Amino acid sequence: MAGNSEYFNRRLHSLLGVIPIGIFLVQHLVVNHFATQGASSFNTASHFMESLPFRYALELFIIFIPILYHGIYGIYIAFTAKNNVQRYNTFRNWMFVLQRFTGVFLLIFIAWHVYETRFQAALGVEVNYDMMADILSSPFMLIFYILGVLSATFHFANGLWSFAVSWGITVSPRAQRIATYVTMAIFVALSFVGIRAILAFINPELANI
Repeated sequence: MAGNSEYFNRRLHSLLGVIPIGIFLVQHLVVNHFATQGASSFNTASHFMESLPFRYALELFIIFIPILYHGIYGIYIAFTAKNNVQRYNTFRNWMFVLQRFTGVFLLIFIAWHVYETRFQAALGVEVNYDMMADILSSPFMLIFYILGVLSATFHFANGLWSFAVSWGITVSPRAQRIATYVTMAIFVALSFVGIRAILAFINPELANI
């Protein structure tokens, strides 16, 4: 019975990492990328998302609860998994370790990001271009957010590889090798979008380099 429960939890953890969390990540990066077109474009996109019907229900059941479950169970996996990098120094083993490391870091980053944005919004502060520009004006926060974006994009992209394996989509070594190239390309593409958006908040000209 315990084995069945762990199997179900791992499957649910894997699925939530792609749907809905992965989809939300892509959508969030796309909205942030509007900052490269100026403050008004970002504010328009941000306010559109805030005006969606049933917004609070969507945030609770599509974003916060899935992230909370995925994060808590991910911490359990991270601290109970047996890493074997020192014994088997292979690319996949390093990806395994990085997946766990970025997962732990992301819990800290997401908690802080929610505090700086959603929690402040609940207190009546407007979440807009100027807010993000002010946050990222600190060199420490700039580095923290860049690491947060890179961790999120890597965790999602590498998680896609694991998802395809665990759900029987990529079974053969060749299929898994191709999936590695595809998911790493996704990591690079999403990282480009995310970091370009961050740079746009501190200096729009930097986003066009």
